[in-house]
Amino acid sequence: MQTFTLEGDYIQLIQLLKVMNWVEHGAMAQWVVEEGLVKYNGQVDYRKRLKVKVGDIVEFDGNKVKIQ
Repeated sequence: MQTFTLEGDYIQLIQLLKVMNWVEHGAMAQWVVEEGLVKYNGQVDYRKRLKVKVGDIVEFDGNKVKIQ
């Protein structure tokens, strides 16, 4: 499992996908979320602007990251 250190209170889900280099661009990030391909704390979540915070775990395409 990878880790990502927040520099503020949160990061939006689609921004996290881009920062982790799991998608090539923002449109792709939005698409994978809309298609239900991303899990947030073990559950599929369709909110593109979801505020991911410390302690959360995001999974996509065999990758997993814990926010710290």
